[in-house]
Amino acid sequence: MSELSFEQMLEDSVKTIRNGEIVQGTVIDVKDDEIILNIGYKADGIITKNEYTNDSSVVLTDVVKPGDTMEAKVLKVNDGEGQVTLTYKRLAAEKGNKRLEEAFENQEVLKAPVTQVLDGGLCVNVEEARVFIPASLVSDTYEKDLSKYADQEIEFVITEFNPRRRRIIGNRKQLLLAEKAEKQKELLAKINVGDKVEGVVKNVTDFGAFIDLGGADGLLHISEMSWGRVENPKKVFNVGDKVTVLIKDINGDKIALSLKFPEENPWLTAAEDFAVGNVVKGKVARMTDFGAFVELAPGVDALLHVSQISREHVAKPSDVLSIGQEIEAKVVDFNGEDRKISLSMKAALDADAEVVDNREPAFNYKEEGQAATSLASLLAGIKLD
Repeated sequence: MSELSFEQMLEDSVKTIRNGEIVQGTVIDVKDDEIILNIGYKADGIITKNEYTNDSSVVLTDVVKPGDTMEAKVLKVNDGEGQVTLTYKRLAAEKGNKRLEEAFENQEVLKAPVTQVLDGGLCVNVEEARVFIPASLVSDTYEKDLSKYADQEIEFVITEFNPRRRRIIGNRKQLLLAEKAEKQKELLAKINVGDKVEGVVKNVTDFGAFIDLGGADGLLHISEMSWGRVENPKKVFNVGDKVTVLIKDINGDKIALSLKFPEENPWLTAAEDFAVGNVVKGKVARMTDFGAFVELAPGVDALLHVSQISREHVAKPSDVLSIGQEIEAKVVDFNGEDRKISLSMKAALDADAEVVDNREPAFNYKEEGQAATSLASLLAGIKLD
């Protein structure tokens, strides 16, 4: 008990308090598990740690000091030991609920630390008032693991307020979507088709990759990843990779991207590199019943018709060729406008044979001297009349 003057004791003896009443007191003592207050009553007020906060990590002696003035709510006038049981957190929660109600009505953005991570969402405390943010409203994208938000301070708005049902719902997703929409608007206002921009790979799928351009995502389709052939985007890109891409098309809020830069187009030099009559090398990329498509360079394929594979009859290309096999063939037709090239292995073989047939006969002379001697011997055997 605190030491009081006779006048104070007399005044307190006639003073009455009721359950639910809000009282103000001065901290007399702070222990590990309780706070003792002089509330101007014949008995001191007690606030247990559980009635001070929901945070078990709080150390009372660190946050409350003797001499501090506190406001609390009466839970029980006589706890059986002649003391008054008080609560600080419930009074704070009531005040917090009023704060949340104002924020709900005004759609005010609140900022508070995450106090608990649950399977279904996050709990935050605003002035001891509990707010629940469902997992579906935590982010603008699906997040399976919410543990990264533990003890983090986050911003949100109150989208549902019903304290009687203990249902106060926070929404972080709404803010993220609004922020994203604003950034998207700014980005779309400054980019144009044909621009080169930097981005970060956000997600990779079987059909392409989504690139974060800093305000909006663009799709880099598998067909636009290279002038050559890409079989699996996941073998080319990883989430977090930084890339420079070309804005291929903008349709509303949809942005199509490409890595096929015009200056790197292999067809710019194809007419020279693969002119008719040139013998070239390439790899078999794919086959059909009527022929094989040969990759001469990334982005440049040529057709090797089944009739041009060999001098011998070939029923189908797969009988004599295999995917990835390197072959040598002669360019027999080039159509730059339609980007079509025709090859012939048979013509290349015929060209080789023609070279061999046109070679001069080889004389197997041993030495120049020996040849001269043989000729002299022949001449010596001829008698002139």
